[in-house]
Amino acid sequence: MSASSSACDCLVGVPTGPTLASTCGGSAFMLFMGLLEVFIRSQCDLEDPCGRASTRFRSEPDYEYDFIVIGGGSAGSVVASRLSEVPQWKVLLIEAGGDEPVGAQIPSMFLNFIGSDIDYRYNTEPERMACLSSMEQRCYWPRGKVLGGTSVMNGMMYIRGNREDYDDWAAQGNPGWAYNDVLPFFKKSEDNLELDDVGTEYHAKGGLLPVGKFPYNPPLSYAILKAGEELGFSVQDLNGQNSTGFMIAQMTARNGIRYSSARAFLRPARMRNNLHILLNTTATKILIHPHTKNVLGVEVSDQFGSMRKILVKKEVVLSAGAVNSPQILLLSGVGPKDELQQVNVRSVHNLPGVGKNLHNHVAYFTNFFIDDADTAPLNWATAMEYLLFRDGLMSGTGISDVTGKLATRWADRPDLPDLQLYFGGYLASCARTGQVGELLSNNSRSIQIFPAVLNPRSRGFIGLRSADPLEPPRIVANYLTDERDVKTLVEGIKFAIRLSQTAPMKQYGMRLDKTVVKGCEAPAFGSDAYWECAVRQNTGPENHQAGSCKMGPSHDPMAVVNHELRVHGIRGLRVMDTSIMPKVTAGNTHAPAVMIAEKGAYLLKRAWGAKV
Repeated sequence: MSASSSACDCLVGVPTGPTLASTCGGSAFMLFMGLLEVFIRSQCDLEDPCGRASTRFRSEPDYEYDFIVIGGGSAGSVVASRLSEVPQWKVLLIEAGGDEPVGAQIPSMFLNFIGSDIDYRYNTEPERMACLSSMEQRCYWPRGKVLGGTSVMNGMMYIRGNREDYDDWAAQGNPGWAYNDVLPFFKKSEDNLELDDVGTEYHAKGGLLPVGKFPYNPPLSYAILKAGEELGFSVQDLNGQNSTGFMIAQMTARNGIRYSSARAFLRPARMRNNLHILLNTTATKILIHPHTKNVLGVEVSDQFGSMRKILVKKEVVLSAGAVNSPQILLLSGVGPKDELQQVNVRSVHNLPGVGKNLHNHVAYFTNFFIDDADTAPLNWATAMEYLLFRDGLMSGTGISDVTGKLATRWADRPDLPDLQLYFGGYLASCARTGQVGELLSNNSRSIQIFPAVLNPRSRGFIGLRSADPLEPPRIVANYLTDERDVKTLVEGIKFAIRLSQTAPMKQYGMRLDKTVVKGCEAPAFGSDAYWECAVRQNTGPENHQAGSCKMGPSHDPMAVVNHELRVHGIRGLRVMDTSIMPKVTAGNTHAPAVMIAEKGAYLLKRAWGAKV
């Protein structure tokens, strides 16, 4: 949908994605959500037609660039922004999707765009041990196909992980990636809006990525903090000295507005003539000389299927994410030789680890009821509070703003959290009428606690179905194939139930939903055997995929890139996204993705003699 914003003295030059009404499902939502969208589009700071990077969009690329970045997502937007800081470097950013929708700027709408046109809508291959209740036993994997990538549709939570995550990376043969090495790159991007509260040892101001709490946090969020304290957990900054406890999280947002990587890093670069952006363009392969192994350029396909080759002078950076980065490498002939031959892709370089080591945090959605009517949190009152003051339920994600991290008995160390608790409820996302008190059902209001395994042992892989670059890759997640992941998840469910029984939660009348999970009728409800069955039936994958282009030394047979993020055996090609993680960090992966991009851009600048 295109829109003009004369009140903002600018026009939106390109379509800006699905409307809010279309993301709510069905004509019943059309009137209220359609009217709400009209009001939203009249807000210059939300629509941001003058600030968007549309001045950098190109319908036709140049013949050659110094650097080509594939993927304009959480990491790629950062890389392109940082490289284009060097005026004499000409940089091309290739993005398969379009520009981010205006509705996605609103925090409470963060789930609306999952399953929409800006989502790749991937499904895993049928799982053996997980997602058993899903159609064909396939787990759903949302992935952003839009400028900004999955940072346009994630929960915005800024979590760096544990210090030990990075020290472990370094210990595996990756110098420069220990916690003390990467902390400056976290701080480089950060514009912390609450620096007086969190301090300067671990945080900073002045970066391009705003980090702070939402303007409004529901009372239930504070009650959850009290519940955590009753169980012995401190309320503290989990991105600081300690990584165990509870907190109302800081988010990648400012003034009640989402800041995706595209908004934070590309929009400030909109006046740089040396930065070009191709939207709705798929990188189909990286062109590599079969004998010298030098990267020559990139082959792309536009939205109409027209193919072209774009040459590169210096390097190509692959930032397409944990699914698409290995896919593009495989399509380019870089990967396990025998697997490439099976799909008729010519092998350029035999690299067995490409696509392997795939893993992800996995959760279970535990449902509870509280003593409150099941009314729609979104109505004209909450809408006006947001439109006029950038406050209220639309300015946040309901009780998804709170989180906790703890160590179960399955943790490697008692001070290292292997479980994270997420919460769901009071999300002002969709409404039919906009009337205050609009009933969603005659039941009590439901809220959710999602325990998630932070140290998953199960491993899967990414592969090709065919040599067709537009065909989705094979995703074999292998969730819960390691029994320790199941045991950790069950411990998390039992902790969630204990949390619901604390005095602060009892004040809300919080109680477990005892509806028996289909397929788990035999075990006694609430027993370990029951929950082990339940997590396999109703598995909840997080959107924190990692590891499929593992960073490691050349003597590691499964390593894809070295500590400088160069692809082993190829000259002029690096990978910069969460796929390089040897092991996923203990928490949400957006902040680490930005850090990886910041450090990767620094490595490129240093290698090519630019000021760093």
